[in-house]
Amino acid sequence: MADTSRPLSPHLQVYKWQVQMLTSILHRATGIALALGTLIIAWGLAALAGGRESFAPFAACVGSPIGLLVMFGWTWAFAYHLCNGIRHLVQDTGAGYAIPQFVRSSWLSVIGSLVITALVWGFVLATGGAA
Repeated sequence: MADTSRPLSPHLQVYKWQVQMLTSILHRATGIALALGTLIIAWGLAALAGGRESFAPFAACVGSPIGLLVMFGWTWAFAYHLCNGIRHLVQDTGAGYAIPQFVRSSWLSVIGSLVITALVWGFVLATGGAA
């Protein structure tokens, strides 16, 4: 019979959610989203290489409301993964491990990704790129 008097491993309900936990989970999730979204980008590039006739269905799909939402999400995932990756590179040098710096850099990754996404889509919509 197993000894049940030893403590059990804590579960997610034990931990208080913190921005560091969120950024770690988001980094992994955006990496998966980028891998899947790259298939859409590859489809677009192949359609572009195929000429106007093969690009029209791609443009219609990506230009639809759901397609725009997916591309907006992919842009945010790219921006977040980039910002958080830079944060990890800085931490790989040994800097930014103090708790206040770690929390600040985590929030900077989230806010920076939102700003980058807004700038990219502001440019795209201002130049008629999503039309």
